[in-house]
Amino acid sequence: MSASADHLAGPSIPFARMNGLGNEILVADLRGTKARISAEAARALASDPATRFDQIMAIHDARTSGTDAFVAIINRDGSEAGACGNGTRCVVQALAAETGGRDFVFETRAGILNASEREDGLISVDMGKPRFAWDEIPLAEEFRDTRAIELQIGPIDAPVLHSPSVVSMGNPHAVFWVRENVWSFALDRFGPVLENHPIFPDRANISIAEVTGRDHLTIRTWERGVGLTKACGSAACAAAVSAARTRRTGRSVTVTVPGGDLLIDWRDDDHVVMTGPAEWEWSGRLDPATGAFTRDQETAAEPA
Repeated sequence: MSASADHLAGPSIPFARMNGLGNEILVADLRGTKARISAEAARALASDPATRFDQIMAIHDARTSGTDAFVAIINRDGSEAGACGNGTRCVVQALAAETGGRDFVFETRAGILNASEREDGLISVDMGKPRFAWDEIPLAEEFRDTRAIELQIGPIDAPVLHSPSVVSMGNPHAVFWVRENVWSFALDRFGPVLENHPIFPDRANISIAEVTGRDHLTIRTWERGVGLTKACGSAACAAAVSAARTRRTGRSVTVTVPGGDLLIDWRDDDHVVMTGPAEWEWSGRLDPATGAFTRDQETAAEPA
């Protein structure tokens, strides 16, 4: 059965198609069930133009006291991620519309995240503390200084990209600093090679970053398990903390991604807070085992 079947083959759960600055997100509500979204279902949804996504944010019942939900993050290729800032903002907007609340605590594979919807409609997510130790990112070999590691692509005497800053924001990131416009680089060619480089045992998110001011960066990202993306919240955080750590910027910056702007604040307590929008598109019901879905009849531009 194709993912766009007119009827579902089995039990269904509600989901919403949303986006965070163009980062395509499916928010699936599995609370009250024991269902899990299979890798096969994720790949089926990703292959259908109607439900193509960057991440699925699967909301499960809370596992830990004091949290509102456990959120599993599933990439386009069916693999799981530890963090997705843009997707977390979408979850906040969906639950705020449902409950009327503004402040939420989520558990993910990477740890506990606090998030809140502001009065102006923007959503802030505490992405936690960055990790810089080589074995926490992780890297396959020891580098004492992860502000710039020995990694390049292109000719040895004239590399196209080299010496990235590396950091974990719940998932591994490599940030290559460039002086040219970030659109000047064929990230669709370099991204897959670098994502799967042996130095990254868990693969990595690959970003190209240009410093355009003391408080401004522009980046493009090849996202692990996804590919080119209009926005990657954890990559924006990784670029921001790496820029501050290498004294390219201060600790509060605007990061421009292809989909728009994110505000990143690396606070004095070492936590990184990301602020940006989320947008609801449409809703439906989903079979988590097969990826079969039906789309609700649209009656409004916002969720009820």
